[in-house]
Order: sequence, then structure tokens, then C-alpha cells
Amino acid sequence: MRAIVISEPGDPSVLSWSQVPSPQPGPGEVLLDISASAVNRADLLQRQGFYPPPPGASDILGLECSGTITALGAGVTSRAIGEQVTALLAGGGYAEQVAVPVGQLMSVPAPVSLVEAASLPEVACTVWSNLVMTAHLKQGEWVLIHGGGSGIGTMAIQVARALGARIAVTAGSAAKLDACAALGAELLINYQREDFVEVMTEATGGRGVDVILDNMGASYLDRNLTALAFGGRLAVIGLQGGIKAEVNLGAMLRKNATVNARSLRARPPAEKAAICAEVERNIWPWIGAGLITPVIGARLPMSEAGDAHRLLESGAVTGKILLTAVG
Repeated sequence: MRAIVISEPGDPSVLSWSQVPSPQPGPGEVLLDISASAVNRADLLQRQGFYPPPPGASDILGLECSGTITALGAGVTSRAIGEQVTALLAGGGYAEQVAVPVGQLMSVPAPVSLVEAASLPEVACTVWSNLVMTAHLKQGEWVLIHGGGSGIGTMAIQVARALGARIAVTAGSAAKLDACAALGAELLINYQREDFVEVMTEATGGRGVDVILDNMGASYLDRNLTALAFGGRLAVIGLQGGIKAEVNLGAMLRKNATVNARSLRARPPAEKAAICAEVERNIWPWIGAGLITPVIGARLPMSEAGDAHRLLESGAVTGKILLTAVG
């Protein structure tokens, strides 16, 4: 089969569409013919040599895909050959085929197409596992979503709206903030010109924000803690602003605050399967009801993954970038 291969850590030019051995499904796995995958910021880090796959995972890029089941591994009885599905992956999505643990498969939610469904697994599972399963976001609470125009951000806005939360977002351009508003964000903060701590403090009458979904990490840690309300929950899902920072434990104690930093990729298969089941049970019906829509900013052939990486790095795209199968 063909897949995107990394010749050496580096810029997008190190990616090539090349012949590689075809995967075989092991026990409890299925083999998919891939229709589409999607680009995530973790893919950029892996390409640069900073984010290796977990032990036993494919070293091919790609944390999600959609496709058709073409073979069943030993012990798989809950799926059938020919079934169209979407899948959460630890790697292997930038390819023509991938082997996937059966628990990480989800149906294609109507009315989403098979290709568009590739944009959903990583963002839906990340958002649900952090905002709901970890931070326990509730109706009427304030949530601050950093990077509101990203793939995760656009999904988080829609999930928070469906939960009945009040939504604030940060983004770096008027166009991205307008897109966030169209999805349901109430408070729009341009991080280039505004201090989100001041804005949230004023908006909440000094109370602070209940939940923060943070993609920045170290550079935002102190200000995120300052912005939290009493009993506030900070969910760190990215480290775009660095990996090391001092924590003011006194401030956390005074606020009874909680900080969680959770990666989806390295979680055990059983935990991923539980998250996928929750997503299919809760988010898929909202998609069917029109409350949530995939936000897709660009589509490129999978063989042009290097251009897709450049596009994501440019910051010009709102939502997800799809990589579609090459005939």
C-alpha cells in the first residue's frame, strides 16, 4: 500500500507518498480501506521528531480516519466486512489501509458523509473526554476555550452550546472570532489585543470562569489559574506555549482549583474504547439533530500532506484539514 513516510525529522518537505508494507489486523482488530484522514497539530510535532508514537503503534502519521472494513481479526464479531466506520487511531491514518482495535471504531453519524466523518474522532473524543468526563462542564457554567478557531475549538464550542454552557473563546483574528460566534460563542477575545483574564473577570462580575480548555500549556498556566472561579477546572490538552511553568499552589488551594493534563493518544485501548462509546452515545445524536456540524476548512489529497501541514502551520484555516484518499 501507499502511505505518507517521514524521511527524517524536519519541515513538511520530509513527507513523501511512498510504498510501505500493508498492515494486518491482529486479534480484536479490523482492517480499514481508508477514505480520508485529517491533520492534527500532534502530526506536526511527530513530523518534527518531538512526539513519537506510543509503543506498538504505527509510526505512520494520522490519529483518525474514516473508511470501509475489509478484514476482521481473530475474535471480532461485532463488526462486518463492508461496514463504513470512522476510527480513533494511535497512528497510521495517512495511508491507504490501517489496522484498528475494534473498540476505537464508531459509526458514521448521519447526515455526515464518509469522507467528512474523518474530521470527527480526534476532536470529538478529545473534547468529550476533557470537557465532560474530566472537567464535568454543566449547564449555565462559563467555559473558556483557547484556540476557538481550531479543529478542537470549533468542536468544543458546539459541545458546550449543546450542554447549555456559556462560552468564551480566544482566537487571533476577526475572521476566526466571527466563525466562533456563528457556532455559538458568546464572548469573543482577540488574544492579540486583549487580556483574557481581564475580559473574563469583567464578564463574570469578578467570579471567574468555571472550566478552561487550554491548548497552550506553560505560557498560559499562571493566567489560566488567575481566571478560574472557586472550584474551577483547568483542562490542558496542548503545549503550544511550552512544557514547563511554575504552579502557584497557594492560588490553587484558595480556589479549590483542579488542573488536569491529559493526552488522548497514549491512553490504553480500553480507555479509548470507553471514550469512543461515550462520544457515539452523546455527540452523534447531536450531529443527527443538527446541533453539531463538522467544521472543515480545507481538503487536500493525502499525497499532498506536506501542503496540508504548511496550511495548518500558517494558522489560516478555521476547523479541520481533511486528507482524502488518492485513487
